[in-house]
Amino acid sequence: MSSSTPRSTIAAGVAMLTVVGLLGACGGGGGPVQQASTDGKPVYGGTLTYLEHQPPTCLYLPAAGFYPNGGILNQITDKLTWQNPKTLEIEPWIATKWEVGKDATEYTFHLRDGVTFSDGTPLDAEAVAANFDVYGLGDDKLKLPVAEFVNNYKRSEVVDRLTVKFFFDKPSPGFLQGTSVIGAGLVSKKTISLPYEEQCQLKNIAGSGPFTVKNQVIDKQIDLAARKDYNWAPKSSQHQGRAYLDEIKVIVTPEDNVRVGALTSGQADFVRYVQAYDEETVKSAGHTIYAEPTRGVNNGLYLRPGNSILKDLDVRKALQAGTDAKEVVDTLFTPSYPLATSVLSHLAQGYVDLSKELAYDPAKANALLDKAGWVRGADGIRAKDSVKLQLGVFIAGPQPLSKQTLELIGQQWAKLGVKLEIRPADAGTQAVDIKNAEKTALAHTMVGRADQDVIKSQFHSENRDVILSQDEKLDRLLEQESAEPDTAARNAKVAEIQRYVIEQGYTIPLFEEPQVYGGAPHVHGVAFEAVARPAFYSAWKSNQD
Repeated sequence: MSSSTPRSTIAAGVAMLTVVGLLGACGGGGGPVQQASTDGKPVYGGTLTYLEHQPPTCLYLPAAGFYPNGGILNQITDKLTWQNPKTLEIEPWIATKWEVGKDATEYTFHLRDGVTFSDGTPLDAEAVAANFDVYGLGDDKLKLPVAEFVNNYKRSEVVDRLTVKFFFDKPSPGFLQGTSVIGAGLVSKKTISLPYEEQCQLKNIAGSGPFTVKNQVIDKQIDLAARKDYNWAPKSSQHQGRAYLDEIKVIVTPEDNVRVGALTSGQADFVRYVQAYDEETVKSAGHTIYAEPTRGVNNGLYLRPGNSILKDLDVRKALQAGTDAKEVVDTLFTPSYPLATSVLSHLAQGYVDLSKELAYDPAKANALLDKAGWVRGADGIRAKDSVKLQLGVFIAGPQPLSKQTLELIGQQWAKLGVKLEIRPADAGTQAVDIKNAEKTALAHTMVGRADQDVIKSQFHSENRDVILSQDEKLDRLLEQESAEPDTAARNAKVAEIQRYVIEQGYTIPLFEEPQVYGGAPHVHGVAFEAVARPAFYSAWKSNQD
């Protein structure tokens, strides 16, 4: 389908029958004729139709952690290293081997020969150095921010054509794992030298991945084509050489029922963001549910102490005690969404079980609010000095069932005399108001990364700063964690941070958020990185009835 043909992406309100008809123009059976596999062995050919819940946003790599971005970038960029999603070990990829200095202030990487970017330029030590100098230092002139996965970066040194060395001001034990994350995707020297706004645009990204961009209709569809000369997959990959698929069609399809209907009717091959209430529908149709863990900071509410109401620790602790996370999980979700027992997922490095500290206790919540001077009014809402106990939050578009989750918590809080004002995700003032603790008292969010530094990414005042913190102690603890080279001591510091965050009432963990996909039975070999973004390099399609 060219950019001038009618789109198969579905606008809101279009009938399901019409949708399926449109998808049929480029559906699961589309693309080049593919060879049948009769013995279960992978075959080459075919087009994978992949339905995505949301369009990609800015694709400048360090700012591209949004899951719809990952579904594109994982196909068109490679990384220095590969993190095995089962063992979490760091394995060779573009780097064949490396040496880490004793105090983790120096890293030397030796690169594969013969790797090129899609613009024909070599992926050599100079290109790698150019990438990480930007990721580690940013570029004020080009408006390129520093990557959150890099700490204490000082400089790079090109030792020879295939050897690059990095230096850090202080220990940076998370850097090796950082070279495997989505934000560390390698791009050509031409790409990395562009200003931020231009690096945001897919057409300007020249990566070395197994697919290249064939066509894009902004916010609607992206067509990817296999790169025929690709031959540098991670060494541990059973598949080597070019991708099995010929093409991938990524179609933005916001409506849950449309994505699931297209999958179960054979019009699509793979979909992201299968809602909990649709899992059984997918499985009943003989399709597969992939509920992949994200191994990071849990889905939860993050309370901002800069808010005039939430500056009181007793109020924050009351909301923590008065939130029944188990009711949220049992009412809205499935076993794919484990109940949170700490700030971090139980699969995260440095996790500590704080379920006792997070126990639901409405009596304690009411006592704390009474102590803090908040008195119930005739309408049931507490007030203090003529100020209502009312807190604002935006629905989180990327989070599953955010609206329903917030509404249920709002009902729980109403029993305490607290009013939760829930605002739509597309509110015109959201971009500004969400950075204002007074207007947006809390955030509904999470972040995935399979490294201890994920907790720094979420809370540090110079990273995501989800609570808009001015807590110098918290920043100090996070900086100590990120500069601790000893793994045991680093995990102990992560545990200390989790306890501190809970003690301070900065978060109300809800559940361990997965990424949930649905796949047709004829789709095989889809892989997922350690934090659940898909990789279609080894994917292939068998005969379809």
